[in-house]
Amino acid sequence: MPLYNEQETVAEIVERVLALPLDLELIIIDNASTDNTGQIIAKYSNRDNVKIIKRENNIGKGDAVVAGLELATGKYTVIQDGDLEYDPNDIVKMVNAAEEKKALAIFGSRILNQGSEISYYRYLWGGKLLTLVANILYFNGISDESTCYKMVRTDLMKSLKLECKRFEFCPELVAKLGRNGIKIFEIPIAYYPRKFEEGKKIRWIDGVEAIWCLLKYRFKPVPKFSAK
Repeated sequence: MPLYNEQETVAEIVERVLALPLDLELIIIDNASTDNTGQIIAKYSNRDNVKIIKRENNIGKGDAVVAGLELATGKYTVIQDGDLEYDPNDIVKMVNAAEEKKALAIFGSRILNQGSEISYYRYLWGGKLLTLVANILYFNGISDESTCYKMVRTDLMKSLKLECKRFEFCPELVAKLGRNGIKIFEIPIAYYPRKFEEGKKIRWIDGVEAIWCLLKYRFKPVPKFSAK
């Protein structure tokens, strides 16, 4: 769970994750928050299944994810943002689907759920463009490239040697899974988007960076995963 200035929502989302009927570990990365996020999450530091990383400099979400991944020991790894846009109960559904399908990678798709809300139409169509580019370049056959809920078997995710620093975590992961010929399964998930005034951080320039990332890894050598 990478966090940056999420004092309004972090307590609720942490409680909801920890209440899931799963044997899970929660790795929280405080990405140099300047509000009260650090103080709020400190009360969870004595939990056996919670690990907290305090970053002195905020490089970006991708950098925080990579730092957290180093400590991950569970069978699967999934990213949970610190806001309330995603419902943690969908993580249980993803785990169940991954076990049932023996999937190495399973994404939660907002597109497959017709009841999902829309934040801004420019982001909806931007996401569709990213998905189209990903499917053309990597034959992923997915419906939601930019979803936060990307669950990947931990040994696979670690083997990909992620290099992301900011929001390019999503396209890099999609690209490297595609280059390895990993089938991505999808299930529909709920989505409750927030507005900019509520703390939404991603911007249009991140979409441009995502397209560049998808193009770059189509030709750049990537680590190869050998399934066990």
